[in-house]
Order: sequence, then structure tokens, then C-alpha cells
Amino acid sequence: MDDEFLVRFWGVRGSIACGGADYAVYGGNTSCLEVRCGGRLLIFDGGTGIRPLGDRLAAEAPLDVKIFLTHTHFDHICGLPFFQPLFDPANRFEIWSGHLTWPLSTRDAVHSLMSAPVLPIEPDIFRANVAFRDFKGGETLNLARGLTVRTTPLNHPNGATGYRIEHGGRALCYLTDLEHTGEAPDPALVDFVRGADAMIYDASYTDAEYESRRGFGHSTWRAGLKLAVAGGVGLYVPFHHDPAHNDAAMAEIEAEGVAEAAALGMPCVAAREGLTIRPGLRLAQDVEQALV
Repeated sequence: MDDEFLVRFWGVRGSIACGGADYAVYGGNTSCLEVRCGGRLLIFDGGTGIRPLGDRLAAEAPLDVKIFLTHTHFDHICGLPFFQPLFDPANRFEIWSGHLTWPLSTRDAVHSLMSAPVLPIEPDIFRANVAFRDFKGGETLNLARGLTVRTTPLNHPNGATGYRIEHGGRALCYLTDLEHTGEAPDPALVDFVRGADAMIYDASYTDAEYESRRGFGHSTWRAGLKLAVAGGVGLYVPFHHDPAHNDAAMAEIEAEGVAEAAALGMPCVAAREGLTIRPGLRLAQDVEQALV
């Protein structure tokens, strides 16, 4: 479908996966998004959430997929060796990243993960056609007619990349593993997210928690809300939940965030595994219709 545009969350947790009954509602897998645009499939990040996504995608072979990494810290790539479609020779993948500086490359990062003594297998075990691609944060990637991915560098240790996916007159921004600077939103990020239909943002900490975590490379839900409002975003989605935030804590954080966002006229919903959003529904009363 040429007008299709949706994002489905397979991993919403930051830093380390966590399991058990206390994480059943929001989920414990680390970062992974499935984005469908006009019949094309993009995957953003390869945390542990990519494993259940792979189980679902196995029946769709042959696949032609681009995987975009925000960066190559362990929690965002540790699921790649367990992503079933990479072992099917019928499939084709491109794995992209834009935060590394020469001589490091995306290929180097994945090979470093999948090598002894960390893992007993190397990427050569993959049977799919796998290519590695590097770019520089700030570049615009024209993937196909009507499908553009804009990128921006993010403030994070060792670097990270933010993405803006544009298709059919709609836009989705994915900004995770960044630390805000100062009280006011970064003007460059305001321009980057301006008018986007949905913005997914690193909201690892509450304001109180952030005071002891400055320099860790993560942000707060309130800083994300300020950015969403300044950029005129249609829907704000806090993401990359701290592993210390179980379902009870997340319910409180989400309730506070939703209430404050509503007072500013901003629809808001916290990311959780299984949540599907169709970017393009801009009015507050339409938020429930955007969630499948």
C-alpha cells in the first residue's frame, strides 16, 4: 500500500533488558522499531526487541530490509545475532549507521560484537545477503521515490544519530540516546522535528533522577515535551525507559507526562511493546484512533 505508514514498538527499554511480571505492561526488551512505509520495511535499532520481530518476519521471506542503528552501544545491537531473518538466504539486508568516525565502520562494530571471546559466532554465519553502510549524521538519505530519511547527530557518549522518516507528506522522528543541554530545547533539534506527526524521544529519567545522571547521555520526559511543543509535533512518545522503572513506576510517569502534555495541548503516550502508531493523526481527540 503506497499510503501505508506505521511504526510498531518491539523494544522500548534502555541500557539493559529486564523481565518478569513487573515489566509485563510496558515491556523489557531494548530498543527496536518496525516502520512500514508504502510497502517498504525499515527497522530502527537492533536491541533485544529485534528477536521477536524476527520471529514474526520469518514468514514474510523474501525480505528486502534496511536496518538503521542510532548507535552501536551494546543495548542497541545485542539482538542482531538472534535475528532469525539474517539466517535465511532468501533475504537481503542493509545495516546503516552514521555516528562512527574513520577508521571505524558499521561492519567493524557488528564484527566486534560477534567475535570471540564475546560470542562464539561471527557475522559470516549469516546466510542472508547483508551489506553494511556508513553515512555521516546530518546527511539526507533518499531511499526510494517518496521515502526520505533525514538524519542529525545527537549528544551522546561515542555519538548517536537521530532520524526523521518522511513519506506521503507525513513525518516520524526517532530521537533516542541523547542528552538535552540547558533548559530550552536545542534550536537545531527544534528545526529537525518541526511539524512532525510523531516524535519518539529518549525519556529515560525524571527530572529528579537526571540531577545525579548528568553526562550519562540520556534525557527526561519533560525535556522531550518541551521539544515537541516547540517543534509543533503532532504526538509525543516518551521512549527508552530506564530499567529501574517497572510497570508501576512507568504508569505514574506516563500519567504525569500525559497530564502535563494535555495542559499544553500536546497528545502523549508512553512507548510500550506491541504499541502501533500510524503517524498523521494530528488532533488530541484522534490519539486513541492512532493506537492499534
